[in-house]
Amino acid sequence: MNNMLEVTALSKTYTDFTLDNISFRLPEGFIMGLIGPNGSGKTTTIKSILNMVEPDSGSITVFGKDHIAQEQEIKRDIGVVFDNSYFVDEWSMTDVEKAYSLFYIGWNSETYWSMLSKFRIAKEKRVKELSKGMQMKLMLACAFSYDAKLLILDEPTSGLDPVSRDELLEILSGYIEDGRHSVLFSTHITSDLEKIADYITYINLGKMIFTGSKEDFVEGYRIVSGDKKALTPELKNHMIGTRTFATGYEALIRTQDIPEDMQADALQATIDDIVVFVSRQARRRRKDEPFHEMYEAVLPASQTLLEIHAAGAAGAAAHHFFYRHAL
Repeated sequence: MNNMLEVTALSKTYTDFTLDNISFRLPEGFIMGLIGPNGSGKTTTIKSILNMVEPDSGSITVFGKDHIAQEQEIKRDIGVVFDNSYFVDEWSMTDVEKAYSLFYIGWNSETYWSMLSKFRIAKEKRVKELSKGMQMKLMLACAFSYDAKLLILDEPTSGLDPVSRDELLEILSGYIEDGRHSVLFSTHITSDLEKIADYITYINLGKMIFTGSKEDFVEGYRIVSGDKKALTPELKNHMIGTRTFATGYEALIRTQDIPEDMQADALQATIDDIVVFVSRQARRRRKDEPFHEMYEAVLPASQTLLEIHAAGAAGAAAHHFFYRHAL
């Protein structure tokens, strides 16, 4: 399986934040969700990939090529969609087409106008007259018109209404269906990734927590609950973040650590559950212990981050096909 994107031991230090030793691989033909709370390092990672930020150490290859030495060649085949539009407000759809056609050798005008029609974007509109959802679709239409092999999206569904979000997810799902394209999708709206992601890379406070198939990520954890009186020291030791109520508690726990008498009542954890509980645990303990100890209980047992990544390609493909054809 070819990798569209490989990030290895990426690190970047700022005055008040450090992105530390981030590694992941995105195979051809799949969607990877890049997740983590705001300020966790997702945007720094993306800007490093796009050579908008210079890392202190590490390496990045895109399509098997060095992202700096072969930057211009690589960027001909990358489409980028940010939370905010990068078009000039006064541009018409014709102005957008003219600007892009100057920079991309493979620009296809017929595809561009066809995509605008498909996305119901009127050709007489100016950029400033488009809603946020329509501006996202315009950025995608441009990327499709030069057949970008890799789409990199930074919080693309933030601020979109539910209908526009679902339309965008359907578009992305169809985009990778031919097996020649891939998507790196940075978001804090994890419900989007429940629908379409094949792989998950999770960063928190600049540290890598997980990279691998979505199925491995969610199957590794369960939600347990009960009376606070039943909280034994051993059970507390295995918990990864806890919510307490007047009548009881709710906690995240690794599937393998669930006591036998609680297994039948344990609930499947969602991506959002995992992110929320792990983030709470990290905030409570960040001042008291090193990161490697803090996250020791979070990582799936007996697997390194890159070993986790290698699993699940066939299952991911089946999941993606189901979502695409169930819409």
